[in-house]
Amino acid sequence: MKSSEVNRVFILPGEYFISKQPTMISTLLGSCVAVCLFHPVHKFGGMNHFMLPTSPNKERSGKYGDYAIAVLLQFMERTLGSLNGLQAIISGGAKVIDSITKGPQIGQRNIETAREILQRRNVAIIKENVGGQVGMKLHYQNWDNHLVIEPMDSNTMRGSLITREETSRPASLSLGSGPTATAKGQTASLTAPPARSGRIKVLVVDDSAIVRNLLIKAMSDEPDLQVVGAAKDAYEARQMLLELGPDVITLDIVMPKMDGVTFLKKLMVYYPIPVIICSTIAKAGSQAELRSDKIGAVDVIDKESLNLYHGLDTVKKILIPKIRAAAQTKVIKKSKEEVASL
Repeated sequence: MKSSEVNRVFILPGEYFISKQPTMISTLLGSCVAVCLFHPVHKFGGMNHFMLPTSPNKERSGKYGDYAIAVLLQFMERTLGSLNGLQAIISGGAKVIDSITKGPQIGQRNIETAREILQRRNVAIIKENVGGQVGMKLHYQNWDNHLVIEPMDSNTMRGSLITREETSRPASLSLGSGPTATAKGQTASLTAPPARSGRIKVLVVDDSAIVRNLLIKAMSDEPDLQVVGAAKDAYEARQMLLELGPDVITLDIVMPKMDGVTFLKKLMVYYPIPVIICSTIAKAGSQAELRSDKIGAVDVIDKESLNLYHGLDTVKKILIPKIRAAAQTKVIKKSKEEVASL
């Protein structure tokens, strides 16, 4: 197959791609799992990338394995008339992120979900590249079922969505109340951020879909910025951290499940990263602003000052320079004891 005849697609968590056209499908996996489906007679297939095994409220979203796999199977069945002869490859599920709940590690649960659904539909699993302690980068050729895997060690991280300074951070982030091991020999602070050859990667965390979309739109035409993910709560944000390797996080305070200040504390202890608090309760001189600053936020913005619902000019004027400055900020790791009283 000539390279000029091959399309290239990169999928993010929660996305899937399937086509009859020759396509090289790539993605990055940590605890997430990707299922590749292929039909050896018809010579085409596709791949998904899901974050969690199942939705607790039956949400129809590609970030959940039960739905993501069902979508691929449905497409193949409609196109081929049946699933006879279909082949599957399961990849991912590394032990890089602690589980939100007690019980099996999230990566293992993702793997087991993929196996169970495929076996129930009588789809042959011809290969598994699962588990382990490090993530992986996949390059899947949907025309011949060939899969190239790059382990996400410190060398491959340099050319990936995960930045160089990611290798200095702990490989886990717990949102539960139990103890979590940090990287052995973790130093008291990160080294200065390296010179960046690519765009600044931003993760937006806000429970309002409208606000998330407005912030994303405000950054969309900035050539040096790239919004790599958007999460509606701290638990979704945690899953995206190692998967997407953001350089900067914008973080709301008032959110369901876990408030932004609590999440900020956990970030400073387990995963130091530049965070810009963006909240309606973060007024100048307020307790929320003072607490966020003491815990380690690199900047605090009163969301009302952005005039979000009156165009994007003010958002760009205030937020964009702060993101650029945050990306160059040295973040100091803190201990549990330091943040406990804040």
